[in-house]
Amino acid sequence: MMPRTKISNRFNRTTAPKTPRVRAQKTRALCVAASLLSVLVLTGCVRRTLTIDTEPQGALIWLNDEEIGRSPVTTDFLWYGDYDVIARLDGHETLKTHQLLRKPWYQWMLIDFFAEILYPGEIHDQRSMAFTLEPEVIPDRNELLDRAAEFRERTVLELE
Repeated sequence: MMPRTKISNRFNRTTAPKTPRVRAQKTRALCVAASLLSVLVLTGCVRRTLTIDTEPQGALIWLNDEEIGRSPVTTDFLWYGDYDVIARLDGHETLKTHQLLRKPWYQWMLIDFFAEILYPGEIHDQRSMAFTLEPEVIPDRNELLDRAAEFRERTVLELE
């Protein structure tokens, strides 16, 4: 009878000790994968800024019930849509308005993935709003008394 010889199986290498060369190759592969992942995560960025200016300047500005500063003021924003803007300045009428910020083409669905994630540079979307504040009109005393009397008469007639 012939002695049994061990047949080498090239697919079964679990018991073979790892050489320093194999370890170095795995370490290099992990470093390359981590670098590629960090490049993908760190690329692409859309910065959105909104500048609000008034004539005359120096008005206190609220954007969606949050005070952001005196005009001209620049702030970052995250979403497109309807914004409530309030501008107040002593000696001028308070301005209350809505402004619609429409999204650009690169923020449409599916295209935004490439603009935000894969595009290697930064996209800066700068928007601006400008308002003219009207001087405050102070009614004279006689006009104010006439309007009060007229209002009183209307109220009394409605109650009867």
